[in-house]
Amino acid sequence: MCNDYRLEVDIASIIEDFDELEIDIDTPEGTPNVAAREDIKITDVAPIVTNPQGESGRGALVNRRWSWPGPTGKPVYNYRAEGREFAANRCLILADGFYEFTKSDDPKQKRQNKWLFTLNDHDWFAIAGIWRRDPVIGEAFTMLTLDAGPDVAPYHHRQVIPLARDQWAAWLDPATPAAGVLRILPAGSLTVRQVHGTPPAEPLPTLL
Repeated sequence: MCNDYRLEVDIASIIEDFDELEIDIDTPEGTPNVAAREDIKITDVAPIVTNPQGESGRGALVNRRWSWPGPTGKPVYNYRAEGREFAANRCLILADGFYEFTKSDDPKQKRQNKWLFTLNDHDWFAIAGIWRRDPVIGEAFTMLTLDAGPDVAPYHHRQVIPLARDQWAAWLDPATPAAGVLRILPAGSLTVRQVHGTPPAEPLPTLL
């Protein structure tokens, strides 16, 4: 599952895009000072949009840690969405790409092959997430996952949930049923390219 993602788009451009969608974005802690990052990893702090008051058409842009400690102390960075309503604490995780990893065919290569997924016709997008307050680390977020769709399935059996722009306001609205928003995008919505490793001996299968 996703343990690394990318955000290289500047925050000012992101706020402008929300304005075009008529989603009022507040910055209660000041506009996040976020450097462009090729790799955002577990426990890093990154920008998300929350809706703490549950008001339709509104959001709060804040910086929060990716993952909170689970019962055994391991970080909860992905969370299964199936069968859950998420009636509160929804968030949008801002990204312009996410990574998956596959085993290399080359026995001399110690690192796995690394694949970057981007959303077609989008400079950046939002991944469905939830946040919670931890008594030790404070507020943190995690990415929701579903069984992988056709674009990701050749690389991993689970995937995070990129949301189309017309789904952002609905996901932030706790009155909107989760099942109506959390769904895999159609085949061909995501573009994938290898960014590290040795190309597989045979092309990875594409599921139709």
